[in-house]
Amino acid sequence: MINYIDGSEINITRNDGIFVDVEIFGSDKKYIEVEPHKLFPKSGGNKYIALLDGDGEQIAVIRDTEGLMPESKKVLEEALEEYYMIPRITRFIEMTTKFKIWLWTAETDHGIIKFEIRNHISSIKPLYDGRVLIRDANDNRYEIPDYRLLDKKSRKMLEPKL
Repeated sequence: MINYIDGSEINITRNDGIFVDVEIFGSDKKYIEVEPHKLFPKSGGNKYIALLDGDGEQIAVIRDTEGLMPESKKVLEEALEEYYMIPRITRFIEMTTKFKIWLWTAETDHGIIKFEIRNHISSIKPLYDGRVLIRDANDNRYEIPDYRLLDKKSRKMLEPKL
């Protein structure tokens, strides 16, 4: 049975990064390091947010963040923003191969990053409009808004993997 939360019966406080602490009033339950996830990440907006405990088990579902107390709403939205933030790659600095693992260094809108890709066929997804979605070996996601606009060196590194 799903425990739906409609608003003021919950207090959400910041823990670390994407994690929050949750207290459900009237139940004497407090959950530490809860991970919020949008059940409908593309279309749901701030509705239907699942709260998962450390084992990945669903504690509750918040129907709509508008019903939360203002501070709880702010904390939850900040955690979701951090979880769903996808850095945009602006150029590739270096790419090397080691034991069939591609080691990439790239510049993003959030700074320089290094990541590994083990299988470029399933990890690099070109889209029809020139966008490229990349998922690294640690399940981090990156986006290239339009690979055709990258500098020549970056395109030379990326295009054989598309």
